[in-house]
Amino acid sequence: MTEKAIFGAGCFWGVEAAFRAVKGVREVISGYSGGHLKTPTYQDVCTGETGHAEVVQVEYDPSQVDYETLLDVFWDCHNPTTCDRQGPDVGTQYRSAIFFYTPEQEAAARASKEKLEQSGRWREPIVTEIAPASDFYPAEEYHQRYLEKRGIAGHCRT
Repeated sequence: MTEKAIFGAGCFWGVEAAFRAVKGVREVISGYSGGHLKTPTYQDVCTGETGHAEVVQVEYDPSQVDYETLLDVFWDCHNPTTCDRQGPDVGTQYRSAIFFYTPEQEAAARASKEKLEQSGRWREPIVTEIAPASDFYPAEEYHQRYLEKRGIAGHCRT
């Protein structure tokens, strides 16, 4: 049996690659979540007016990888202190976000954020949004496995 998680950490191409590398992750789909427009397109989301974030939906086997490990990957693949920005990408669609499906995911996300805040790793406050999962819309096919299709190894790093 698998479970799902949704993470937004800037442009979804590198985030997707980071999660694909995790043992126990069955599928990673780049897409959009957290907004108000039904079935948004990439062009819609890029306007910054739909409320959506670029996210990845991660399907994983909890007998092989736990949610806390996925949270570690999330924190490690972006800078959670920059509001609506990751690297050169600016806009609400690039915000740092964890969209939870269950009360257990919410509790784990909040505990993980607090632990990271107390660690002193970041000088600035962590601005990551933690909110209930809303509708998830897969991105267009050309966004799926984007880096892999182009032979680009690696993923985003802080």
